[in-house]
Formats: sequence, C-alpha cells, structure tokens
Amino acid sequence: MKKLALHWQILLGMAAGVIFALLMTNFSWGAEFIGDWIKPFGNIFINALKLIAVPLILASLIKGISDLKDISKLSKMGTRTILIYITTTVIAVSIGLGMVNLIKPGSAISEDTRNELIASYEGDASVRIADAAKQKEAGPLQALEDLVPSNIFAAAGDNSNMLQVIFFAIFFGVGLILIPEETAKPVKAFFDGFNEVILKLIDIIMLTAPYGVFALLAALVVESPSADLFQALAMYAVTVLIGLLLMIGVYILIVWVFTGRTPAFFENGIAPAQLLAFSTSSSAATLPVTMERVEEHMGVEEEVASFVLPIGATINMDGTSLYQAVAAVFIAQAFGMDLSLSAQLGIIATATLASIGSAAVPGAGMVMLVIVLAQAGIPEAGLALIFAVDRPLDMCRTTVNVTGDAAVSMMVAKSVDKLGEPHVKDWDDNLSAENR
Repeated sequence: MKKLALHWQILLGMAAGVIFALLMTNFSWGAEFIGDWIKPFGNIFINALKLIAVPLILASLIKGISDLKDISKLSKMGTRTILIYITTTVIAVSIGLGMVNLIKPGSAISEDTRNELIASYEGDASVRIADAAKQKEAGPLQALEDLVPSNIFAAAGDNSNMLQVIFFAIFFGVGLILIPEETAKPVKAFFDGFNEVILKLIDIIMLTAPYGVFALLAALVVESPSADLFQALAMYAVTVLIGLLLMIGVYILIVWVFTGRTPAFFENGIAPAQLLAFSTSSSAATLPVTMERVEEHMGVEEEVASFVLPIGATINMDGTSLYQAVAAVFIAQAFGMDLSLSAQLGIIATATLASIGSAAVPGAGMVMLVIVLAQAGIPEAGLALIFAVDRPLDMCRTTVNVTGDAAVSMMVAKSVDKLGEPHVKDWDDNLSAENR
C-alpha cells in the first residue's frame, strides 16, 4: 500500500496540532503541558532543519558552481537571478499597496482599540525600533562590508549570516573552476559526496515533519493573543492574506507562461516546502526541503537550484515586502494620515531594498518594517498595532517567500536550458516501502 504523500501527512499533522491545542485549552494545565512537553519537539524539528541549512549551502553551491566549469555561465545565471528577484519584489509591494488602498483596513480601527493595542505591545515595538535604529546608523556601504566574512567558521555558526556563507561558497567554487581540473578533482569529489550525505539527512529529517508541525501548531494556538484583538485586526489580516494569495497566483502564472509547467505540477511539487514554511516561519529552516523539492520533483537541475535557492532564501522576501507595504499604509490609516503618491512610491523602493537585507528568520521583517515606516514619515510606535496578528501572518508571508524562490529557480533554469523532468530519488515521500 502506497504511503500517503508528504504534503498530506504534514497537513494532517498541522490539523491534529490545532485540534489537540484547542482541546487542551479546556484544562487549566493544558497550556503549560503543551509548553513543557509538546513545544520542545517542534523546536527540535526546526533546529534540525537549521542544522542542515549551512552545510547544505556550502556543499550545494560549491558543487553547483564547480559543475559550471565556466565563470561566464555563473555571471549569466547570477544576473538573471538578481533581476528576476528584484522584479518579483516590486510586483509584490505594488500588489500590497493596491490592496491596502482598495480595502482601507486602517479606517476600521477605532481610537480606543488603537490605544489598547499600543499599550499592549509597546514593549515589543520599542525593542524592534531600537534594533532598526542600529541598522540605520550604519554607513551606506555597511551591507557590502557585511557581505565578506572575516572568519568563515564564525559566519557558518550563525544562521543569520547566510549571505556571508553564500559569498564564501561562491568564492570557493570560482577558485575550483580556475585551478587545473586534475588538481580540483579530489576536492570536487569530496563536495559531491558531502552534498549527497546532506540530501540524505534531509530525507531522514522529513520523516519527522508531521510530528514537528504538530508540535509547532499546538504551541502557536495556546500562545496566541486574545480573540478580541484578533477581531479588531481582522480586516488588516484579510488584506495581507488576499495580497499574498494574489502573489502566489502571479508565481503560478509566470511559471506557466515561461516554462509551460501547469499550476497543478507547480503546486504538487512545492506543497511540502510551503507547509513547512508556514509551520516554521523561516525561509532558512525550509531551504533544505525547498531544494529537495525543486530538484527532484520540479525538474530544476542541481547546478541551478543550488545557486538560485540559497540566494533567494536570503534576499528574496516578496511576502515580507508585500506585508511591509500593507502594514505601513494600514498604520498610517489608523493614525488618520493620508499618504501621498510619492510617499507610497518611496515605500516600494524602501521595502524592496529592505527585503534584501532582511534575515531569513522569524520576525526579521518586523525590524525592517521600522525602516519603511520611518522613510514614509509614519510613527514607528504604530508598530504595536500589528503585533497581535504578526505571528500567523509571518507564517503566511514565509510561505510566499519560499514559493517565490521555487518559481524563480524554474524560470532561471528554463532560461539557461537546465529545466528537465522530475527525478525522484530513493527513500522519498512518493515511494512505497517496497521500493525502498
């Protein structure tokens, strides 16, 4: 009997987690039980995925670049990747601005509700504002300076330094291309084998995915803010969700037009990564699964996926950019401010640039939002208005980020003639136990 497909297993795990948490909230000790005995398993699952992320980037990028055997191919692929990522980000921010101006969710927030939200989340907002102030104090070339690590081991020891790891891997891969092939052969063989080991570890971790997301969703339900605050922010949340759904539709349409792959093919291929992104709220933690799905289930050749996806997990934050656009205008509306066209165009530019510098970890988009608010002249204290629903929306926008990474990888692969048929490897979620 064939095993249930992975995305259905994950969905069942998520649903079971929510139902279990709702049942446990009927007991006075339920929330404490979940926090002490269930949530740690979710954290272990996320940690296991993050554990694999840096080794995967090093192994796959070095292998992928060395396979190119020509620096001109790397330059061609890199230019197309960056241009497509910037284009999709501008589209995402524009969709966000269009939706928030059409629905006007901020006008539904009463002054009493606004004051209550600010009072409830003032402390959280002040922490993010302080973090953003440190970033704004940096010089204009600070981002370029931070790109080059002084110590690769220190950079690899922190998942927020993914760009530094990517820089080293590309630099190392270029070095492998430039030295004689016979000299590079043993080094390349090592990274080829290392990459296969990491991919196998991902398969092992994914066996626990349904249980991991069960724990994560159960913890989320019992830690959620009060229902009253959610109701007050319902229109804002709906606006963001509609924008995110439209952005996923844009990805599906682009893939269909440029690669000829059907929407069903795309969704079936990326669904497990989308569900994990939703559960973990982290593009970096989801990266190992995204790479496995794109390569094995969507037909993108490894040398493209190993280059495009790690960069995308770091700089492609379309969902985050869309949310920042909606949040900025929503806060302005709640304060009775009327943003001019030039201010909203400034939001497009700032949100696009901020998304590139946003770390691929939960909550990083909130820090970058402070910079967007400051640029548009919107009170940063308004950040407190959206904290109540930030966590579930963070899950949704991370799903869009990961979907965008997969769509762009397919487009780049098609443009360089590296998009083939899916090739599912052994010990995969779509194979029966007998075939293993």
